[in-house]
Amino acid sequence: MRFASLGSGSEGNALVVEAGATRLLVDCGMAADETERRLARLDLTPDDLAGILVTHEHGDHADGVVPFARRHRLRVWMTHGTARAIGAERLADLTLFDSHAAFAIGDLEVHPFPVPHDACEPVQFVLGDGVARLGVLTDIGEPTRHVQAMLSGCDGLVLECNYDSALLAAGPYPPQLKSRIAGPLGHLANDAACALLAAIDRSRLKHLIAAHLSQINNRPELARGALCEALGCAPEWIGVAEQETGFDWRSLR
Repeated sequence: MRFASLGSGSEGNALVVEAGATRLLVDCGMAADETERRLARLDLTPDDLAGILVTHEHGDHADGVVPFARRHRLRVWMTHGTARAIGAERLADLTLFDSHAAFAIGDLEVHPFPVPHDACEPVQFVLGDGVARLGVLTDIGEPTRHVQAMLSGCDGLVLECNYDSALLAAGPYPPQLKSRIAGPLGHLANDAACALLAAIDRSRLKHLIAAHLSQINNRPELARGALCEALGCAPEWIGVAEQETGFDWRSLR
């Protein structure tokens, strides 16, 4: 089992997860042409994908879902609330799922879980192949105990580190937007990501990727420094998902 990112941040998010013969795109927040170009960097084409899993309807995660799926006749999975928000009637091949119910897509086991975020029915995922497990948590205001339980024991974790609290407070955003980002339905700060790590079982963790970094309110070195201090590891052990380049394949074996 392995995973790679096409890009992560407010300008577009997409993650590829592969197990056996199955490859899924988790979110598609980029234009169809750009998604194709970035897949090619990983030596993939749209025909290599089994479909698209969608976390929620915000544009940086979902703007490319409908055009990309329609162009390449891909199946799409999302919650009922996300489907209503996106206007999923435009999709020819749509599967709706319950945010608490696990299901299988080919060789991948998909375990969705609900998260506090200002969307209609947002979820994040744990994906596995029966041996290894990857946790994906890229948009959340405050982690719940259920979120902690779902992410415990993962072999890999793509973890939101959206903002540094001091940079957000001193930055150019208007007060209302700052409150939204730092609120219980907003995004995860570096220190909050560290607190979540402290609360989960990390005994199997082989890869930790800081994701969804704000280009205004965070810096890769701040996110990486906070996480490596929390884990007591070297900074280079922590990966960072970049907006333009994402990150290359990481194996969970």
